[in-house]
This record gives sequence, C-alpha cells and structure tokens, in this order.
Amino acid sequence: MADIWGDIGQSAGKVWTALAGGKMLTLAEVKKKSGVEDTMLAMAVGWLAREEKVVVDRKGPTISVKLK
Repeated sequence: MADIWGDIGQSAGKVWTALAGGKMLTLAEVKKKSGVEDTMLAMAVGWLAREEKVVVDRKGPTISVKLK
C-alpha cells in the first residue's frame, strides 16, 4: 500500500513538469506530455488540486488544468 503513495507523488511530479509551460492543457494533452496513464493521471491531478497547485477548468466533457 505504501508504494501507491510514491507512485502518485512521482506521477504528480511528471504532471507538474508537463504543465511547466504555463498554458492550460486538457487532460489528454497532459497525458501525452507526461506519459502518465489515465488512473494515475487522475490521482496526480487530484493531489495537485488538493494542494492548491493547479487550476482546474471544465468545459462540457473536457477538463483542463494549469499551474497556479
């Protein structure tokens, strides 16, 4: 169980790096840039959102994120 927290943290770091350009990106774009798979991507973005490190926006079915 302890390994999952490390995996989420590492994925959050990859997401953070993918968002470093400062642009709002869709989750699909973040996935492509970071190489993080869907489930782990959702957990990583959730972690960053809970820590108030990202802005999350939803337009219809599309969710986008960017660093604060």
